Amino acid sequence: MYWAEERLGKERLKGAYAYKQLLQQNNWLPLGTDFPVEEISPFKTFLAAVTRKDAQGFPENGFQKENALSREETIKGMTIWAAKADFLEHEVGSLEKGKKADFIILDNDLMKIAETEILNTKVIATYVGGKKVFEK
Repeated sequence: MYWAEERLGKERLKGAYAYKQLLQQNNWLPLGTDFPVEEISPFKTFLAAVTRKDAQGFPENGFQKENALSREETIKGMTIWAAKADFLEHEVGSLEKGKKADFIILDNDLMKIAETEILNTKVIATYVGGKKVFEK
């Protein structure tokens, strides 16, 4: 967003980062990072999709706020819709019988906490295939 208008121009910028429009058009939208351009941080991805702000809270009112996703849409984009983009939605992406149980336990509820607390969220346990592989 810092350089998008300069590189894309004012007119094409309207369609850039148009998450909500893409979701409405396709009914699903995978989310992730564009590493190595951005850090690999699911919490920063969540923050950006929901608030349309960076880790420093810029811009104050959000970048193209009309394209912000709801928290539920964002979680789906980072889980089941991301799995679907890899043609893996029958194996991973949600907790269902017959799927690999890959999930994390957080110390905050991302669906309820204030946006200022999102980046303070910590992973307290990680499970891969239903087995605990990390605990804080």
